Amino acid sequence: MMSHGVDPRLSDYRYLKWSHRRNSSGTVGTFLKAYEERYGKKIYYKMSDFDYERGVIGHECINEIIADRLFYLLGIDHLNYRLLHAKVEVDGKEFETWILASDDFKRPGESKIALDDFYDLFKRENETRMQFMKRMGWEGLSYLMYVADFLIINRDRHGANIEVLKDGESYRMAPLFDHGLSFLFSCKSDEEAERFDPMRDVPVQSFTGSRSLFENVKSIPVEKLPRLRRLEEDDRSIIFENLDKILSPSFLDKIWEIIMKRWQYYENLRHQG
Repeated sequence: MMSHGVDPRLSDYRYLKWSHRRNSSGTVGTFLKAYEERYGKKIYYKMSDFDYERGVIGHECINEIIADRLFYLLGIDHLNYRLLHAKVEVDGKEFETWILASDDFKRPGESKIALDDFYDLFKRENETRMQFMKRMGWEGLSYLMYVADFLIINRDRHGANIEVLKDGESYRMAPLFDHGLSFLFSCKSDEEAERFDPMRDVPVQSFTGSRSLFENVKSIPVEKLPRLRRLEEDDRSIIFENLDKILSPSFLDKIWEIIMKRWQYYENLRHQG
């Protein structure tokens, strides 16, 4: 049974054909993606960091479902994901793993374009990326991205991970998606997870911002800091439901520490005004 986006039943997805995309994070491995059409709708799938000798070596898909649940609780518009326990086949080899599924966020008649390409097409002379976002009416969305990425330590909000949806002469920003390179994605052991500083300011890619998550969130004018729903200790059980058999207690404890400490930091920042 699907519960808060996680289906623990082992299902056969060996029919999916996976396309290869090299890991851009600087680590060894590959991100695999696939899609299928059902009843006229596309369903997109992706796998955590994958190595052809060892199978799945990352936990980016689990990070996505944690971010999904967190953003739901906080009231941040985002793409919903489903985490599926799956048998898959890659280049003739079978693996048992967890994959992520999502529906197409385009409405009928819409097309999509990456924000960096959209900016290159329509920017004015000497117009910065943030000036462009303000002119398009997307300043608030930029600030919301800063906050969302700060809370989950998302390292990868480059211009291709933000999309613009077009319908005729009408444009809108797609919901936030692709949060896998977040939390403890760089940690491969419980010891590394336990040593991780939850307030670490790691180098990040941010299309409209700097390389610092702290600088980005502090750059938001106080009166424009997005107001989020309150987080409570009881929310931990919602965020981590059905994940205790997938991630170790060390990882779950540290991710919760990251979430709460960064949320408290942000709330203190917001109330300073």
